[in-house]
Amino acid sequence: MAISELQIALVGAGAAAVALVWGYNAWQDRKHRQTADRIFKGGQGDALLPDDGAAPRAESRERREPHFGDEPRVPPRAGDDEGVIEAAPVEVPQTEPELAPQAPMPAEWADPVADCVLRLVAAEPLPAPAVWAVQNAWAGAFSKPVHWLARSDAGSAWRPIDAGDVGRYCEWAAALQLVDRRGAVTDGELARFFDGVQQLALQTAAALELPSRGDTVLRAGKLDEFCAAVDIQFVLHVVEASGGVFAGTKLRGVAESAGLVLEPDGVFRARDAAGGELFTVANLGTERLDAETIKSLATHGLTLSLDVPRVSDGVAAFDRMLAVARQLATSLGGVLVDAQRAPLADAMIAAIRAKTAELQRRMHDGGVVPGSTRALRLFS
Repeated sequence: MAISELQIALVGAGAAAVALVWGYNAWQDRKHRQTADRIFKGGQGDALLPDDGAAPRAESRERREPHFGDEPRVPPRAGDDEGVIEAAPVEVPQTEPELAPQAPMPAEWADPVADCVLRLVAAEPLPAPAVWAVQNAWAGAFSKPVHWLARSDAGSAWRPIDAGDVGRYCEWAAALQLVDRRGAVTDGELARFFDGVQQLALQTAAALELPSRGDTVLRAGKLDEFCAAVDIQFVLHVVEASGGVFAGTKLRGVAESAGLVLEPDGVFRARDAAGGELFTVANLGTERLDAETIKSLATHGLTLSLDVPRVSDGVAAFDRMLAVARQLATSLGGVLVDAQRAPLADAMIAAIRAKTAELQRRMHDGGVVPGSTRALRLFS
């Protein structure tokens, strides 16, 4: 059947209409994509960001575990939280700014062994008050200290940040202490720490170094085991020879003549030239020793204590503690006994001295120098 000119015209008009609709839909789709790109790539500013352009999101990098030698493994002192969900991976755009090489940080705030340190680098300086306000919502919910550091650029020194800081910095570091004498940080705490810092990185479009959380949990457990194996305090006692008491006024005079200082927490301390604690002398009873109560104090004995991980030269500190104990015993009319109240024999003295040297040698071998800032933090 022949096709009339009218039919041909109608077919052509229909094809043109279809093409017009298709073109309109394609234009609308492109418009929506451009709008979405503006929203998710910086079109809507964050309170912590400058208004110009987008910055990158967080990056994930692996971190190596420190080595502590062939120490025996023991159960960790703190259990892991249950029911923790792994955080979803964060996409890394190609335009992400490069993280500066690792630079030493002050060990009292961010130690590569004692802490889990997460570093952020922003394209533009971030105001410290704004960062502090964001982290303040979660940083206090840990059993271990959290410290913040920042610096203006890779060439400047790291400085600790607190609530009073009003500066602006491009590079930031958050450090969660992994271990203290209460045990290791838990997996649940690490999850909250990672999530909090990751959210801050997303809000500020900062590049983020994010180590494996599982590896960090294992590292904390291993560090805790190492610390538990060398964490020993040696205690000696000076008691009145006939079961009587020592007068507080005489006690203070003898202690001060031996170079001890009565401190506000109610114990006498011997310190080295740098001010570090060597050992303590405390009341054997429950009453504290202070400037007022010691005048009327009558005590059955004194306790001398050496905290092995917290002194730099344990053997020298023990020898001085032993000399002071003997001086106190002689001057006060007492006797020197061990923790079981048995007279302190020469064999016991030699054993304590040898054990102190062994423990501190193991600490050195494990990378935790006795009496160092790292040791003082881990054994606190």
